[in-house]
Amino acid sequence: MSELHPLSRRLLDWYARHARSLPWRETRDPYATWVAEIMLQQTRVDTVIPYYHRWMTRFPTLHTLAESSLQDVLACWEGLGYYSRARSMHRAAGLIIRDHGGTFPSDLHTLLSLPGIGSSSAADILSIAFGQDMAALDGNIKRVIARLYDLPDELDTPAFLRRCRSLLDELLPSGRAGDFNQSLMDLGAGICLPGVPLCDTCPLSENCLARERQSQATRPVTRPRAAIPHVQVTAGVLLQSYNHSQQVLIARRPQSGLLGGMWEFPGGKQEAGESLDASLIRELHEELGVSVEVGRKVGVFKHAYTHFRVTLHAYLCHILSGEPSALAADEIRWVTLPDLSGYPMGKLDRMISEALVKLPD
Repeated sequence: MSELHPLSRRLLDWYARHARSLPWRETRDPYATWVAEIMLQQTRVDTVIPYYHRWMTRFPTLHTLAESSLQDVLACWEGLGYYSRARSMHRAAGLIIRDHGGTFPSDLHTLLSLPGIGSSSAADILSIAFGQDMAALDGNIKRVIARLYDLPDELDTPAFLRRCRSLLDELLPSGRAGDFNQSLMDLGAGICLPGVPLCDTCPLSENCLARERQSQATRPVTRPRAAIPHVQVTAGVLLQSYNHSQQVLIARRPQSGLLGGMWEFPGGKQEAGESLDASLIRELHEELGVSVEVGRKVGVFKHAYTHFRVTLHAYLCHILSGEPSALAADEIRWVTLPDLSGYPMGKLDRMISEALVKLPD
């Protein structure tokens, strides 16, 4: 590890002048650094900032997070996506309280043993909050290094990762790892952009091999993306009158898997050869043990996840026979329409809940 490589000096000088003003950079509290690091995984900074403020207001310390219910945690996270991150943070907070006396771990081995923390996240936390000499390797940093050194290896292959780590170790300035990691992240987020980088404003442009060889658009090397599947899904809105108000049935998904622990309107994927009505009748029988008549459509809602796209068709349904049971969910509950806002939901189900409030009688 060099004390201060010329490229590192140039990068740190640029960072001193152009570092982004971000709320989690106003403190060295490892808890706050951890929260920001997990929120920023696969999510843009401008999206994260309001969620970070809301989270730190609701769960200002490890203890408040550990003592809160998972439902409260998911509700605070709602809309940020990748909900397994929130579940992992809640579990990790409990483990830190139980096994480490409530003190945030400052060693790599312990951090990596906690749910939701990988090697890059651990390096970020240890370098920023504890001043340890560790290089992070997130998506922005990989792109910067791949272009700076014109790496021909495919992104995230063992050869690519080995080469990146070796180069970063050469550049890592002793005692300045936190600023170094953040400077590379800022460079990747604001200048060394995917697609068309802003090379004319880059502090490292004179040393960038990809710019010299005009290979920026092909670095890092990636595999062609496979076609994203598109699935059709149905959801049933079951209503009942209770104490002069309307209630709707919602189900809480199992903790594992997509949207684990979130609430939804029961339903599921349309199978080949099925009509939407037939799909919904089958799904509600399998999930709730009821026979239903499908009524008018509430709406059609679309959303894109990382690996697939969904079009959801929601219908009002009337129970013909059977008493709803949680056959495929952790729990089912009848909830008044105004109270739906208090139950954490994925984006599609939240759109249904908002549409219900606007439905004509």
